[in-house]
Amino acid sequence: MDRARNPYTPNAGAPPRYLAGRRSEVDDFRILLKRLANGYTEQSVVVTGLRGVGKTVLLGEYQKIAAEEDWVAVKAEVSKSTPFEPQMANLARRALFQVSPKARWGERAHTAAGVLKSFSLTVQPDGTLGAGLDVDAMEGMADTGNLNDDLADVFEAIGRAAQDHQKGVVFLFDEIQFLEKRELEALIGAVHRTVQYQLPVTFAGAGLPQLPGLAGEAKSYAERLFRFPMIGELEDDAATEALVEPARSESVEIDPGAVETILQYTEGYPYFIQEFGRAVWNIAPGPHITIEDAASAQAIVEAELDESFFRARIQRCTVEERRYMRAMAELGADAQKAAEVAEVLGRSSEQVAPLRARLINKGLLYTPRYGYAKFTVPQFDRFMRRHMDLDSARLLGA
Repeated sequence: MDRARNPYTPNAGAPPRYLAGRRSEVDDFRILLKRLANGYTEQSVVVTGLRGVGKTVLLGEYQKIAAEEDWVAVKAEVSKSTPFEPQMANLARRALFQVSPKARWGERAHTAAGVLKSFSLTVQPDGTLGAGLDVDAMEGMADTGNLNDDLADVFEAIGRAAQDHQKGVVFLFDEIQFLEKRELEALIGAVHRTVQYQLPVTFAGAGLPQLPGLAGEAKSYAERLFRFPMIGELEDDAATEALVEPARSESVEIDPGAVETILQYTEGYPYFIQEFGRAVWNIAPGPHITIEDAASAQAIVEAELDESFFRARIQRCTVEERRYMRAMAELGADAQKAAEVAEVLGRSSEQVAPLRARLINKGLLYTPRYGYAKFTVPQFDRFMRRHMDLDSARLLGA
């Protein structure tokens, strides 16, 4: 079939041709914006889940919904290599200019610009973050150097300016688990300030499953400010739609046997469905996709996932970290008790605890409950068993 017409999109964060199984999350976000716009309060949303389940795609949907509701949406990805305070100052500056052109600023927008100038100079004294603001810094606002207080001042000022222009602002953050505790604490506190004053500004985010625990540690009231829906593999009906609807949009049908083969392999994980869809489309002669096509595509899919999805996750891992994950994989895909992983390695829990902590910090493991860890990447145990001997830390083919 025509590869140029392939409707599947196995790219990081790329929206699928057909978004299946996420109606509840989409509807809830739209209601959130409508309620805030009408002066009501509502819990914001932080979507959690494993890698490849579509968290970043949902943030993209949230951005579209914000535009439809005439809200300003500014989006960023949290990274350990990007300092949070300057990133936040830039996002707030972008938000203010999107709320209103400078020529139409009223008193509250000018005040917000002064608060932003103060915050920008506090986090980066050379003045480069305040480009275009052209106002004096607002003394006594967002200038303490305490991020928890200063960011709340920024959110409040942006919210009042947005309210004055009958707009709303939503900050969208991906990979929130990489925020430091004080940064997450400040972000939660800033949202709390806007809730207290019923201002149309909030944030929504996405990250790995440990986020509810991290948020609770940062601020005890986080669970009252946010909902933390965890999205995962698609139910059978939704997984079928995610597979067949993109092909149908190109007038191509997928035989029931092929659908069953693909869903059995992918286990309903959205990214895997997109990867398998692309592969089977590219090898199928057409005019429809058969079970034989699906069987032939499986080896291609596995090789592609191994190289682009799995192997890339461990390139920054040490020999000992790889060995720890291989020991986890030996025990299976479920959450594994730290003591049992240590036993596989022939060591004590105390000896391997630093390895486990580093892997959690790198986003490869999370702790669903005390004393247990689980892979953040679905089917990662299969990959490790395929490509790494238990007694070796060297990946085959590496």
